[in-house]
Amino acid sequence: YAFIHGNWCLANSRPDGQHCGVDAELPLLWDTGCYADFTFPSVPDVSQPNRVNQIYWPTGDLSRRRAYESGVEAKVGEKFDDRLLMITGPLALARRDGTFRPRLEYGAVTAHDPVTPSRVRSWVDQGICVAGRPEWIFVKVYTHGAPDAQGESLLGRGGRMLHQSLAELNDGHRFKLHYVTAREMYNVAMAAMDGCAGDPHAYRDYLLPPPPIISQHQGTTS
Repeated sequence: YAFIHGNWCLANSRPDGQHCGVDAELPLLWDTGCYADFTFPSVPDVSQPNRVNQIYWPTGDLSRRRAYESGVEAKVGEKFDDRLLMITGPLALARRDGTFRPRLEYGAVTAHDPVTPSRVRSWVDQGICVAGRPEWIFVKVYTHGAPDAQGESLLGRGGRMLHQSLAELNDGHRFKLHYVTAREMYNVAMAAMDGCAGDPHAYRDYLLPPPPIISQHQGTTS
């Protein structure tokens, strides 16, 4: 499974110890089947790590508090097989649409901050990749889609703007867009580390297969 920590406090990262309490969370996650963490960025929360706009492996004593602070960038030809992978989303200063005022861009898709073409460009401009395979750019964004107040950002006008903005970027020449799940993003990253190249679509199921789909018409008992 992939993981995002509620309230961002991975590995007991808050100084007050609230919302987690488990220093050794990274090895605990790995031991229970987690292959990648997608929690960050968490700005402006205190849990935000020093490492930004990277795919990386945590290093050092992984049982310590905030163990995700230390790491090595994921790169072609190198990988670990005893720990989870950290995949972070975009974090940048960007200009607000129609103004010269700066804004903090951290990949949140919300009703009060809908996606625009300039936001999409900012995500791509961070160039998050596996080092040595810069043509495969990874963009991890997030949303809280369940609350009714956020529905507009995904299903209404905001949702249409999201996909229109992505479609404008997807020219098939300079950029070719791929929508992926967390599992597929991890697989593509691991394929990059193994030196694979070409169309990343070919590596969606590279290591981890898709989950089984059980039809409601199968496996029934009388």
